[in-house]
This record gives sequence, C-alpha cells and structure tokens, in this order.
Amino acid sequence: MNLAKFLENQQCDVVLLSRSRPQGTGHWTHATWDGRTPGEWVTHLNGATALVNLTGRTVDCIKTPDHCDEILRSRVESTMVLGQALKLVEQPPKVWVQMSTAHIHGDPPELICDEESAIGYGLAPTVARAWEAAYAQSVLPEMRQVILRTSFVIGSDGGALQRLAFLVRMGFGGKVGHGRQGISWIHEHDMNRLFWRGISDESMQGIYLATAPNPVSNAEFMRALRKALKMPIGLPAYEWMVRIGAPLVMKTDPELGLYGRYCISKRLKEEGFTFEHADVESALRDLYGK
Repeated sequence: MNLAKFLENQQCDVVLLSRSRPQGTGHWTHATWDGRTPGEWVTHLNGATALVNLTGRTVDCIKTPDHCDEILRSRVESTMVLGQALKLVEQPPKVWVQMSTAHIHGDPPELICDEESAIGYGLAPTVARAWEAAYAQSVLPEMRQVILRTSFVIGSDGGALQRLAFLVRMGFGGKVGHGRQGISWIHEHDMNRLFWRGISDESMQGIYLATAPNPVSNAEFMRALRKALKMPIGLPAYEWMVRIGAPLVMKTDPELGLYGRYCISKRLKEEGFTFEHADVESALRDLYGK
C-alpha cells in the first residue's frame, strides 16, 4: 500500500494484485490473485508500463519446515506465474522490477557486502538464489530487468520496526546478543524512490542492493531508536534470552535479531542515486516525528 500511494503521487494508474483487497483508500484498482495461477488479472498486464513484484510470505516467523516451504514457494511460484502471464498478453510491460533480499549475502560478521560480494550460506541465501533464478527464467528477453536486493525497510506502519519500537517503549531496547551484528536498513521513502527509479529510468538495469549507504551495528541501531522514542534506558537481550523469548513470546526466529550484515550499494553510488535519509538517526527521527 505504501508503494501504491507513492506511485499515485507520481500520477501512475496502479493495479494491485493480491489475495484480498488491501485496507485503506486510494484510486488504485484491485485484482484478486492467488499468487499461484493465471486468471482474469492477466489482462491488467496488457499495455501496462511496468510490472513490480513484491510477492512473498513474511520471514518474520518461526522457521518451521512448513513455514520455510511457504517462504520459498510463495516467492518462486508467484514469479513463475507472472512469467507465464506475460506470455499471454500482446503488449507486455517494458520493465519488470523484481524484489529480492540483501540477505542473499548471508550473515558475515564484519565484511561489508556490495553487489559483487559472494552469495551466503543458509535458508535466506538459498531462497534468494531460487527467487532470482525464477525471475531470470520468467522475464521476457525484451523487458528491461531490475532486481532490488532489499535490506531492512524501516517504516511507520507495521513490520519489524514496530516490534522493536514496542520493546524500546517497554524498556527492553538495548543491544541484542553481542550487538555487533550489522543492520543494513533503508527508509521506506527511499525504498519507494528506488522502485520509481526502476520503473522510470531506462538506464537502470540489473541487480542493485536497496540499502542506505550507512549500515550500523545492532547496538547503534537500538541506541538511535531509543533516542527517537525518547527512551533513556534499554535493557540488553542476551543471546540465551533471545533464543528462548523470540519463538515463545514474539513468535519469530531468534536469528533475525542475533545475526545481520553490513551492505552498501556500489552501483547506486556509481549511478549517482542520492538518499534522502542516509543516516539512521535522522531516518528514525523522521518516522517518529521527534
């Protein structure tokens, strides 16, 4: 919805494909899509300017075998179906902007990753490789191709940031584990600007890390969040506490908090993209109006 509103402000006619009609108001059109099969929604692709795919089950969950399977299939199968749909229309979009994840580079403790860095090891890199492979197999050769490997998007509505803000307000906003794990982040407005650039800038092509130029450690991020929320103290969460509390209380994977990565986009810097929110303190201050 956030991106839909942003694109409306750019004078775009937006069609949302999803299982259920999103909440909120706007001038966008909604078409029902199960994420697995072609249907009447295919007609909306004919003559469209761009296709933007954000489909995928949230990773903010306990990583049971069933959830891991859903995380993988929701990304790969939806991408493959979009590829099938493109072959059914006479005038497919000229560009396909595809979401991926910066987690494809794994969780290196200190290494700073860019678009040329090695692919990591584990569930997220495996899913990301399959996701991007499905895209490469599905996109039409004549379409301009843009992949945004997205970092932690911080926004005012929902998402993991609101969980962290809740903990901060409760006094539990200290570092997680040793606190040195990297947090690569991007303000929701800059994320929307990147999507718009992918749609409108014909020179944009290939893979980009969608992340602000100044990643921080977990300890630094939590300190900035406490400052934005005017909470003077924050009790730390030791690793053993996170491994017990995350699945039992927060219903999520403890490794989401205990591990991380430092990413900087070499390509966006070379191409002159300017972030409106380049440092984490000003980004959080903007979100919380402090």
